[in-house]
Amino acid sequence: MASKGFTVWFTGLSGAGKSTLAEALQPALKERGHNVEILDGDIVRTNLSKGLGFSKEDRDTNILRIGFVAHLLSRNGVAVITAAISPYRDIRDQNRGLIGDFVEVYAKCSIEELTRRDVKGLYEKALRGEIQNFTGISDPYEEPLNPEVVVDTETETMEQSLAKILACLEQKGYLSPVGAK
Repeated sequence: MASKGFTVWFTGLSGAGKSTLAEALQPALKERGHNVEILDGDIVRTNLSKGLGFSKEDRDTNILRIGFVAHLLSRNGVAVITAAISPYRDIRDQNRGLIGDFVEVYAKCSIEELTRRDVKGLYEKALRGEIQNFTGISDPYEEPLNPEVVVDTETETMEQSLAKILACLEQKGYLSPVGAK
């Protein structure tokens, strides 16, 4: 019997650990028999949304495109993992409505910690006003109001965060518990 498709939608600021957690989640889902596809925001922007800038309209278009692809894949039995900042609540909610089988995971991390982690120094430049439209600094990021999972990547290990996500997917019936037939 084919697996039921669903989408795990990671949202959070740049550097919060969305892609890292997505990469860790992928093999865990494959081990449980799912076909898995990761839609990473940076990769999608390069290949599917080339030419879009960082205006609100362009950001919305990019996130809606990711949502549409996630919808197509998940309705065909694929476990989709998205990792994109997706700063605006209304666009995430539109994608939730389109996809249906949607689990929002908020990768939470303070600006102070993100600045400390940032090897490219983008947060420091944004804080000094040298980078415009930087999400969370000079451009808004709307935290989810009721995400299915909140992972605090500042205080939790990757394993702890991954365990919370897997537990939620089991509780929602998207995954069988380990060892269950």
